[in-house]
Amino acid sequence: MDRNAVTFAREFIRQPQVVASFIPSSRNLARRMVAPIPQSGQPVVVELGPGTGAFTEVIQEALAGRGTHIAVELNERFSTMLGQRFPGVDVVTADARNVVSVLHDLGLGHADVVVSGLPWALFVPDRQRSILDGVIGSLCPDGSYTTFAYLHALWTSPARRFRRLLNERFEEVVLGRTVWSNFPPALVYHCRRPRRSFPERRTSTAISSHLAEVAEVVH
Repeated sequence: MDRNAVTFAREFIRQPQVVASFIPSSRNLARRMVAPIPQSGQPVVVELGPGTGAFTEVIQEALAGRGTHIAVELNERFSTMLGQRFPGVDVVTADARNVVSVLHDLGLGHADVVVSGLPWALFVPDRQRSILDGVIGSLCPDGSYTTFAYLHALWTSPARRFRRLLNERFEEVVLGRTVWSNFPPALVYHCRRPRRSFPERRTSTAISSHLAEVAEVVH
């Protein structure tokens, strides 16, 4: 096991309520997460909860020296390691809820892409909402947001609530196919065109639609 995996496992044991898995995400999952990054231009990419850098590395490969890459990490051990491993990334030790302030402090307006490695299913409702509101505030009008969920947790109440929040806050939400090579198996949410205003609503129809979609992607 390499140094990054050991550090990740130690932080999982130390803070299981914050670190959702005891091993980093797979490269196959990372590739799907960074798919919205433009292949040209100078995009601003914000990464939330990068951990030890499983997605960070692939984001850097996709950018290939272009644009700006900001990694917002609350865990000081992780952020220190990231800064040493990726000198070309602006690593900021901060809460993801403050992503708008982070961009402002760096002299940036909005992000073109936000990639999130945060463990949404572990968050209470207020934290889910406040972080997503920060994401919405940080994205440009045609921006993209990707995050992932573990397959085994999709039927849980926090996961269903999170999907409702995504539908309220984005015009388009697409759930990708299962990445079976990841452990645990995971799926990516591809969200586009953030809504600047949105209704708070909870409907059984939305839950039924989500469960039907989950059943489809599992096969």
